Amino acid sequence: MIIIMEPKATEAQCQKVIDLLKENGFDIRYKKGEIYTVIDAIGDKTTLTPDRLSALEGVKEVKIIREPFRIASRDRKPEDTVIEFSNGVKIGGDNKPVMMVGPCSIEDYEGLLEVAKAAKEMGCQFLRGGAFKPRTSPYDFQGYGEDALKYIRKAADETGLLTVSEVMDASDLDMMCDYIDVLQIGARNVQNFKLLHAVGKCNKPVILKRGLSSTIREFLLAAEHILYNGNPNVILCERGIRSFDSAFTRNVMDIAAIPVIKKLSHLPIIIDPSHGTGQRYLIEPMAKAGLIVGADGVMIEVHQNPEKALSDGKQSLPIPMFKEIMGRLNQLSGRLHYEKTQLSANVE
Repeated sequence: MIIIMEPKATEAQCQKVIDLLKENGFDIRYKKGEIYTVIDAIGDKTTLTPDRLSALEGVKEVKIIREPFRIASRDRKPEDTVIEFSNGVKIGGDNKPVMMVGPCSIEDYEGLLEVAKAAKEMGCQFLRGGAFKPRTSPYDFQGYGEDALKYIRKAADETGLLTVSEVMDASDLDMMCDYIDVLQIGARNVQNFKLLHAVGKCNKPVILKRGLSSTIREFLLAAEHILYNGNPNVILCERGIRSFDSAFTRNVMDIAAIPVIKKLSHLPIIIDPSHGTGQRYLIEPMAKAGLIVGADGVMIEVHQNPEKALSDGKQSLPIPMFKEIMGRLNQLSGRLHYEKTQLSANVE
């Protein structure tokens, strides 16, 4: 809610409104202008109705904001969120798009290191890989757990890359934070609110993947849960939504969602064409499309021997193909970054 105070509202009247909001669990942003004082309140409107606030002395108007995601909205924060890591890597804003690559599942250290070295050679910043794998069937490979996390930490330390891996349960958070630089919330957990709240209370950046059937509003509201619980470092990830026609692609790669979210939200957003298409030959064109419409990064599955991969081998790039594609993606992202920075300079 937005509460606009009368021009002649006293400090005591303003404070009474703020106190009432806080008593009812609202998060408050307070701005005193030359004419009006505006109070931006986020919380459960069922505990304190707009009518009750309107009845307070000094209140001119109570507005209900149409979009329910408030902290993620550009209304709250017009400038882009930029997430910076200790090694100087930045995601968001006018920074060059980042590249996150690695196998779907971490299977062994030697193979992972081979991928990590190729990623480093091609200028990538992040090594990604699954230690805990949410699978549709209980008979499919479920991941190697903490041993896999040890592998990715060791490979990343050897190559100077940052680590990304999926957390599936809040009980694993403390253990994962010992190994992982960026926690990932997978598509199946986008409405696992207990997990969203838990990563909201930790100090690690979070990649939030779009749910299999999530609308853009639902996607941003999932991010809102993390932000509301105190973690401002959320990276959205468009990874495709479920299709009625899966004969040719694994999901529908919603490219339009990227500029839409850029318009609505200040949060950075990356694209995952591996899960978005499920087809090796579609990864490059869809990655390019994502970069052209403004994605802040690309996540690509790469495996040293996709034919023997324990999961998602069909959509994983072999290392030689990865290097060829990355060469072209680097050229494109470099050109787009130059154009973006030039445009920003001209605007200023």
